[in-house]
Amino acid sequence: QVQLEESGGGLVQAGGSLRLSCAASGRTFSSYAMGWFRQAPGKEREFIAAISWRGNTDYADSVKGRFTISRDNAKNTVYLQMNTLKPEDTAVYYCAASRDIYSTAVDYRYWGQGTQVTVSS
Repeated sequence: QVQLEESGGGLVQAGGSLRLSCAASGRTFSSYAMGWFRQAPGKEREFIAAISWRGNTDYADSVKGRFTISRDNAKNTVYLQMNTLKPEDTAVYYCAASRDIYSTAVDYRYWGQGTQVTVSS
């Protein structure tokens, strides 16, 4: 069982940066792959980035070069550094845990409650 809690969302102007954090409970955090997804109103949940337990990463094309996923297994935390934010990045951002690195939401078993990111133009 893994419980996840996101933080770090907020309101930022276009071109700005935010860093999201996702704190996980449980002693087996380091064995899970972690992913970030987002969901805007009226849209499906969208894959953003994922990181394996050993640090391999995968990104959606829409965020490559702007977002960076990382993890600190000692702190049971995964991060999403978001730079050069755009209004279309506005969404609720979720972290999720899975046994392997995937880009589809159905493959993630554990989810956080989400944190709102709003990018103003």
